[in-house]
Amino acid sequence: MNHNLQSNLVEKKYLLTFILITSLFALWGFANDITNPMVAAFQTVMELSAAKASLVQFAFYGGYATMAIPAALFAKRFSYKKGILLGLILYAIGAFMFIPAANRQEFGFFCVSLYVLTFGLAFLETTANPYILSLGSKETSTRRLNLAQAFNPIGSLMGMFVASRIVLAKLQSDTPEVREIGFSNLDEMTKLSIREHDLDIIRNPYVVLGCVVLFVFVIIAIFVKNQNHDNKEVANNKGTLKRLFSNKVYREGVLTQFFYVAAQIMVWTFIIQYADRLGIDKATAQLYNIIAMGMFLCGRFISTFLMKYVNSRRLLMFFAIGAMLATAGTILIDGVLGLYCLMAISIFMSLMFPTIYGIALENVSLEDSNLGAAFLVMAIVGGSLMPPIQGMIIDLGTVAWLPAVNFSFILPFICFVMIFIYGLRTSKMK
Repeated sequence: MNHNLQSNLVEKKYLLTFILITSLFALWGFANDITNPMVAAFQTVMELSAAKASLVQFAFYGGYATMAIPAALFAKRFSYKKGILLGLILYAIGAFMFIPAANRQEFGFFCVSLYVLTFGLAFLETTANPYILSLGSKETSTRRLNLAQAFNPIGSLMGMFVASRIVLAKLQSDTPEVREIGFSNLDEMTKLSIREHDLDIIRNPYVVLGCVVLFVFVIIAIFVKNQNHDNKEVANNKGTLKRLFSNKVYREGVLTQFFYVAAQIMVWTFIIQYADRLGIDKATAQLYNIIAMGMFLCGRFISTFLMKYVNSRRLLMFFAIGAMLATAGTILIDGVLGLYCLMAISIFMSLMFPTIYGIALENVSLEDSNLGAAFLVMAIVGGSLMPPIQGMIIDLGTVAWLPAVNFSFILPFICFVMIFIYGLRTSKMK
């Protein structure tokens, strides 16, 4: 019985394609989670406010918003494979742009580099997600996407490890001696020397990443075939848009995805600031983030298993309740226990992105799936817009009786409420 279930989940004829496309999920997970800790790194070494440093996320997730629709139209006009290959090229270009960005020591240049890099990620996500959904029966599509997405946090863990041990641990701006004095209190020559060193440390993993991406480009180009069900006809995009946005489950799914990605990025970006208030240095704080990602990864596999027995809509609702409770603990409990609650949110976030994605596209036709996927990827702009707002709250210092960094997690709490409502509403529609 289990053998038949597995063969239906990923058919043998699609297995190689499934494995290669699934590797892309790890590749963009790495980019996401090596970048999140850079907010704290740039905040110190470039002497920025939390709100301005959060523009890293604005640039990163803004790239998704800019390129998601063009990526979908490209894939619809040509093929999933060509969309993926173009995405890998843009990904590599953005990574290599870190070389001149570090040389010029300009925060804006780094933001532009990340913006271009995420043009590539937008192509990858817009094409890889529906590609995975198409590799088999519609009945198992949401579970299949959850399985593929389970490899995303593996890449994320690698990105976090590199950020912690290769970047944050080597930053001269975060040594105990400099933390005691305060980087901004150093003389200009010392700051210039430390800034040059630290920006080179930040640059190096992106350059290596660019080389890895080019290698993956070659592998995909050689071994992945164009699917013969890719849409080659000139599509009626107006008709597609009309069908998509008359679909209530899809329309609300796009909005819910906006809130989910916003919550995810806020939780993972500001865990370092939360720990910093407790006197924990950046490299150690990133280890807490790595543990949280490990919990997220376990949650992905557990939720994929549970979907065999529990309706995905109902499971989404239960996980949203768990996330709300953990976030409430993050806000109200001061100290290390609050930090543990912040880490625990990751368990409950684990199934959300692919499940919202799968539910939203469940009754969307193959003809409409490319543009449908594009708006769901475009909803990632939530990760661009809300972290700067959270950064502004953190900059306040205190809000009422709470430390501002604690209170700032009211924003993810609101996001999880919206996800709960979507799970509840769609479970009633089923």
